[in-house]
Amino acid sequence: MPSTLPLGDPAPADGVLPPQAAVAAGERGFSLYAHIPFCAVRCGYCDFNTYTATELGGGASQANYAATAVSEVRFAAAALDASGVPRRRLSTVFFGGGTPTLLPAQDLAAILAAAVAEWGLEPGAEVTTEANPDSVTPASLQALAEAGFTRVSFGMQSAVPHVLKVLDRTHTPSRVPEAVRWARDAGLDVSLDLIYGTPGESRDDWRASLDAALACEPDHVSAYALIVEEGTKLAAQIRRGEVPAVDDDDHAEKYELADAVLGSAGFHWYEVSNWARGGQQAGRFECRHNLAYWNGGDWWGIGPGAHSHVGGVRWWNVKHPTAYAGRLAQGLSPAAGRETLDDGTRHVERVLLMVRLASGLPTSDLDAEGRAAVAGLIADGLVEGPAALRGRLVLTLRGRLLADAVVRALLP
Repeated sequence: MPSTLPLGDPAPADGVLPPQAAVAAGERGFSLYAHIPFCAVRCGYCDFNTYTATELGGGASQANYAATAVSEVRFAAAALDASGVPRRRLSTVFFGGGTPTLLPAQDLAAILAAAVAEWGLEPGAEVTTEANPDSVTPASLQALAEAGFTRVSFGMQSAVPHVLKVLDRTHTPSRVPEAVRWARDAGLDVSLDLIYGTPGESRDDWRASLDAALACEPDHVSAYALIVEEGTKLAAQIRRGEVPAVDDDDHAEKYELADAVLGSAGFHWYEVSNWARGGQQAGRFECRHNLAYWNGGDWWGIGPGAHSHVGGVRWWNVKHPTAYAGRLAQGLSPAAGRETLDDGTRHVERVLLMVRLASGLPTSDLDAEGRAAVAGLIADGLVEGPAALRGRLVLTLRGRLLADAVVRALLP
């Protein structure tokens, strides 16, 4: 969730959506995202909408935040009802941030309980929270499991101290396996997030991080290339020459290494930056919440700066937590703006998103020009030829590295 909000049309104060949002809604899944905007410290590379505890007060404070988020859950249910969108049980719930586990476990449980009271959960629903390894205890993880959470995603980032230092991470490498063990003891599935391409990270450093992650025996691994965002501490350090710039070739080599190492360990790639334990047929440990995003599903985003999407209508909340809390206290929608996607835009987004999935994009979804481009992509080795000939477009490893070029070849 980048900290800069997009431009868009005004959003109504009552939160009611256009009629388009209700069309065929019963045929689509429904998810909830809850943004918890608090961090113990601000990491130098991060431009997400996050705040430290001392920056906020009132209804935006950590102490009062759960009650504010619950009020948006109730607002969301009423707004969807007024929009004619049928109530659907939640298939996935995801608490992100920030560091959600800086809030007490009972606060996260209260937000989840409010959502379940309004919509219910599908059988076997996936309920995830992000966490820093140093923001949990055995007791807090057990409390989350008892409240209905099924999965925790730890921000490991690296197993190498000097890399963690550049990223301003606060945990030590030894804390990660400890936190994973506690999560296992609580009965939670475990994902580990890694970042590659940090200035000063060698290939051996990255391999050490991959090996350390696998030694924890997680169910899922996400590996993200470090992107240096303008306005961050890291961008300023690079500009001043204090740390070296990131390198695209280095990113590519480390991505290839991650795919090889994770694949050899029995993890299958299912989305550009994500691998899950088990065979491709199982799918048991793939992050279903993120797949809902990639497949263009419906979700309501709770929290300051959170984005939502229902039936081709997208909106985003005001960025600052104080403004967010103030609007809800007045019974007003916290949305800052919205857009209603036309058929052309939805087609473009479908191509952008689905070619990044291992399940691929049906070539029948492409226009004539796009279908003609498939042959060229096969010749260049960017897509799997047999899969494309069977009617689905799947990126090869090289295609994943050049995904933007692939998409440009497929779109008008």
